[in-house]
Amino acid sequence: MIGIPGGRSSESLADALEQRTGFRQIIPLEEVVFDVGQGRVMWKDLDLLTLDGLLIKKAGSVYSPRLLDRLEILRFVERSGVPTFSRPDQILRIINRLSCTVTLREAGIPLPPTVVTEDAKEAVEVVRRFHSVVLKSLYSTKARGMRLIDVEQGEDRIEEEIRQFQEEGNAVLYLQKRLEIPDRDLGVVFLGGEYLGTYARVRGESSWNTTIHDGGRYEAHEPSSEIIELARRAQAPFGLAFTSVDVVECPGGPYVFEVSAFGGFSGLAQGAGINAAELYAEHVLERLNS
Repeated sequence: MIGIPGGRSSESLADALEQRTGFRQIIPLEEVVFDVGQGRVMWKDLDLLTLDGLLIKKAGSVYSPRLLDRLEILRFVERSGVPTFSRPDQILRIINRLSCTVTLREAGIPLPPTVVTEDAKEAVEVVRRFHSVVLKSLYSTKARGMRLIDVEQGEDRIEEEIRQFQEEGNAVLYLQKRLEIPDRDLGVVFLGGEYLGTYARVRGESSWNTTIHDGGRYEAHEPSSEIIELARRAQAPFGLAFTSVDVVECPGGPYVFEVSAFGGFSGLAQGAGINAAELYAEHVLERLNS
């Protein structure tokens, strides 16, 4: 399994696989060596091409363009005949926030008003038009690196913040209108394309977003059939083995923020009492034995 040794979800999935197969190995992808000439992909003494199957739980601890390079190595492993969950080319389409957004837009999924540009001056006009925006990095998760900008800050200060954001490595500006939302959003989870369960992320008292990283908490939630169907349509173009869809219910209707490349287990466990690691391990083994 490709994952992060010591990471909660990686360890729990490795435990579930070991219970069923007697084999357990978490492989940090950054330590894998690809010998192109010999056609070998090695982690220490383990040749990944000799495995019966490979799960990709985490390609790295931080989302970045480097993950794209790492996943290309796994694309070779998968093309060499090793069943891989999820397939690397499916994950590649979703790691980059803009790529994910384009796919969702093409599928007719309702998204918050969003503008993408490299022009800082144009970005200032977007802030003026939307009044309040969230600047998002193209490679990030759990709201890390996001910046809230409001028109009341004044044009000079807005442009200063935007240019600073670009200098921090965000040449492409992804500006999303800040929505008036309830104190929660939803994680709607799918396993093999089938609905598994939903949890809510409830905003903390001192944060503008709902992430656990910023003080939010998980709660149980029973979504409507319309929300489940919307999330199903959102994840369908990606074909991931395991994923969650971030949905927010607004007064004017629901929106999808994003589809997760890997999906976490904590929300389902704490919010819905579902052991996703056990179910995911069963799902993979069923596919390998079919």
